[in-house]
Amino acid sequence: MARQIDRRLIEELYARAHASRWQLSIDHFARALEASAAKAFAGQTPAAGDLQRYLGSLRLEELALACACADGHGAAWDHFVAEYRPVLYRAADAMDPGGGARELADSLYADLFQSLFRYYHGRSSLATWLRAVLAQRLVDRARTAARTVPLPDQEPPAAAQHEPDPDRPRHLRLMHAAFRDAVDRLGERDRLRLRYYYSQGLTLAEVGRLLREHEASVSRHLSAARKAIRREVEGHLQRAGLSPDEVARCFECVRQDAGPLDIDNLLADGPSARNPGPNVQSMEAVASGRMKR
Repeated sequence: MARQIDRRLIEELYARAHASRWQLSIDHFARALEASAAKAFAGQTPAAGDLQRYLGSLRLEELALACACADGHGAAWDHFVAEYRPVLYRAADAMDPGGGARELADSLYADLFQSLFRYYHGRSSLATWLRAVLAQRLVDRARTAARTVPLPDQEPPAAAQHEPDPDRPRHLRLMHAAFRDAVDRLGERDRLRLRYYYSQGLTLAEVGRLLREHEASVSRHLSAARKAIRREVEGHLQRAGLSPDEVARCFECVRQDAGPLDIDNLLADGPSARNPGPNVQSMEAVASGRMKR
């Protein structure tokens, strides 16, 4: 992002964030605003009005608190622990009622104090971001444990070989572009539901506990989001000149192998987006509307 933030705007946002109560320097706060804008407008130079609207939409007070904690200000850190430790513990208990996630919640504090706060850009609430980070750590731990399970003595039979589809690379490129565009049009809370449910494998009840929604409401919102994605993707492909049969083949390509598209990177920011490899099942499930309980 080449455009510089106007100093008067920085001062106005600094005042709105009440950042001075944490003895946070305005220069540090300005760097946090620049980092957030660079993340949001990656590869683009936003118009001055767009940049101002984006910065004004941030959770400024929470961003200032995170910056002050990263700077090691004691009062800010004490406030953070008092306000957000219960949030983390409630999320941990919802994810693992047996108490296994609480140790991960406690381990977050050391990482937050050292460097993790730099990944918070103020686009969502600090509580939502913390829950996402904690959930991702729980998923990562499960994946690590799964990799230690012994392999069976007999290998499964090799998959049947099929003739390569010459149109497959083009169809996948179009699907990736269409899917990104469709996800970008979703609201933040819709993306969070999809991430919890499809990418992290939480149940409807678990998502409801995290977001303080009834299980039926979670199901209804997920259904509406899936329909919106499907509608947007189909419209994108049709505008690209594809026939109905070609659109169907595009979806079939995704069901077979989604290719190098990481759905986690589409649905979340910061450290929670750092996942190895594409989440094929998630993309196919979101596109096709598959549900679990």
